[in-house]
Amino acid sequence: MYTSPYADPTSRAQQVFAELKAQLLAGDFPLGRRLGEERLAAALDVSRTPVREALMRLHAEGLVVRHPEGGFMPTVPDVVTMRTLYEVRMGLEVQALRRPSSLGTTHDRGRLEQLAHEWRSLRDDEPAPSPDFVLLDESFHLALADSAGNAVLVEFLRIVNERIRVVRMQDFLTADRITTTIAQHLEICEALLGDDVDVAVERFDAHLVQSLAVVEQRTLQAIAQMAAKEGAS
Repeated sequence: MYTSPYADPTSRAQQVFAELKAQLLAGDFPLGRRLGEERLAAALDVSRTPVREALMRLHAEGLVVRHPEGGFMPTVPDVVTMRTLYEVRMGLEVQALRRPSSLGTTHDRGRLEQLAHEWRSLRDDEPAPSPDFVLLDESFHLALADSAGNAVLVEFLRIVNERIRVVRMQDFLTADRITTTIAQHLEICEALLGDDVDVAVERFDAHLVQSLAVVEQRTLQAIAQMAAKEGAS
């Protein structure tokens, strides 16, 4: 990755961060291998400073962990824990979908209409595939849960989302998954706006099951890639 010496340092740091993030999600680094700043800087044709900054940001996002000898190494996703956290997430979100009707009330209609409007705008001007789309996805599910009126449930959902974010980034690396996610979000909103909770739950369940399948497949592929690179080194 050639960068002009006159390039904006902020832009250069962002490019390095994005490149390393993509490589980590693809499993391009060997298991347990220290991510040496000098080696990465040489490979990306930049100084060590943007590499160091990128590694700190990646550590904050959970994509790298501290190496025993100093520096960082790739995080190895825990697939078993991921599955159990998805189960918790499903329980929380289904509870939020059913809560108002069980209490004889309804979801906050204004909030749902605003949410639907925001995601129609995304459908009409679809963003490019990016692991950072996970933040938009999380904001949808938190707002949907919040419209049910239980702030404690929303806070627990936020905690679960933060714990699985590092693997859920795998879900948004291709255009078809962005398109499908937007469409499924709108379908869930439309069911709730039509006061059909059962259909909303059914659509949410299908949405989450599909997401988990994609995330699990891509995560296992990344781990296999990391293991293969370790064996070849």
